[in-house]
Amino acid sequence: MSYLEGKTVVITGGGSGIGRATGLFAGAHGARVVVNDIGTSPDGKGTDSGPAETVAAEIRAAGGEAVANTDSVADWDSAQKIIQSALDSFGKIDALINCAGVMRHAAFEKMTPEEFDLVVNTHLYGTWNTSRAAAPHFVKQGTGAFLHMTSTTGLIGSMGVANYGTAKGGIMSLSKIIAFDMSRHGNIRSNCMAPSATSRQWELINAFRKSEYDAPGSNTDFRKYRSTQGTNEQIAPVAAFLVSDAAADINGQIIGVRGNEVYLYSQPRPIRSIHNSEGWSLESLNETMANAFRPSLTPLETYGQVFSWPTM
Repeated sequence: MSYLEGKTVVITGGGSGIGRATGLFAGAHGARVVVNDIGTSPDGKGTDSGPAETVAAEIRAAGGEAVANTDSVADWDSAQKIIQSALDSFGKIDALINCAGVMRHAAFEKMTPEEFDLVVNTHLYGTWNTSRAAAPHFVKQGTGAFLHMTSTTGLIGSMGVANYGTAKGGIMSLSKIIAFDMSRHGNIRSNCMAPSATSRQWELINAFRKSEYDAPGSNTDFRKYRSTQGTNEQIAPVAAFLVSDAAADINGQIIGVRGNEVYLYSQPRPIRSIHNSEGWSLESLNETMANAFRPSLTPLETYGQVFSWPTM
């Protein structure tokens, strides 16, 4: 099967990390790639056209087709230009992979509005902007694939990144609603991935967590987190597969990738229920709810505690 041959794939944040690895992989398998990246530092400072142009050049040098784009996902009008770049260069868009992101970290009680807004605007609003820009073209075609990067920080939780976790949790919900709405127009699907890989952002946040939380007497050892991470190159094939026609029946799902492991996440569903025909009082809740729910309460665990074994 020619999984990606002739398909036009837009990858935001394609100049580094997961986006870069996915762009190179997709290009090597016949996709025509729009490499979008404004070239900021990991904390969102500055711009540089170099990363996007370098990756596009690498794809072309390997025999593929690619163009660079340096418009910002965080701005509505700019996001339209990203999608238009695919139409102008290749005549269509078949898939959108949202990888763009920045990071600012601080303990919740110390985080500033500016730090919160910057990360949410880039990750969550950026995903909304580009996806909404691509949607009319997918509707017109009756086909298309969205793939959005969520995170275990949004799914499981972690420390020092209320902005990032909020954005990634929002992306999970946005992806599901896109799947519901767009499936009305043909084979248009939306999934999200929770990848685990070392990156520029990962290095910065892990260093912050070690200094802020890994104090004497703490039960959280951030030194072991590195052994639970994979590589960007291990994530790329899964991302590419999910936007190929072979994955046409996968929609509204959350796929995890960690090293050579690929796993399907559960999604929130009720697991315990209690009922009182007479209504509830504080006393009856204390007597019934606490005892009924306590054995099933989700522990307050971080990613590194849930995924405690080394990558395989």
